[in-house]
Amino acid sequence: MTTDHDLGPRLSERLTYLLKRALADLEALHAEHLAPVGISGRELGVLLLLDGRGPQSQQEAAGRLGVDRTTMVGLLDGLETKGLVARRADADDRRRNVLELTGDGRTALVRALRASDEAERQLLAELDGAESAQLRALLTRLAEDRSER
Repeated sequence: MTTDHDLGPRLSERLTYLLKRALADLEALHAEHLAPVGISGRELGVLLLLDGRGPQSQQEAAGRLGVDRTTMVGLLDGLETKGLVARRADADDRRRNVLELTGDGRTALVRALRASDEAERQLLAELDGAESAQLRALLTRLAEDRSER
């Protein structure tokens, strides 16, 4: 197993490496904790988006999540097969599909959020509460839409 020491300081201290490493660790924890719920981290993202923003088109959801149409269709097909998301024709524009959570989707979301919270707690276990809050605040600032600045 490669350690940060094996990589040398020029790589192991780079922000790109550190963020990638933290993301890989968090994705692995999410996979472990979300497995009993039967969804992936990406599927959780879709459920959270629909829960927070209400019904919206596939195209709108894909744009907000930053995924291409093909990826979005695959995610939605999986969620629909699991009975967690429903597609219906938009009443105002029948050519457009609108997405919404099902009752089972809302139930799965509650379970998935608990699992996701535990994955995040494990990732941040070395930090105290103030450090965790500071990390979230700093990452939130970095993630803000550049057009808002």
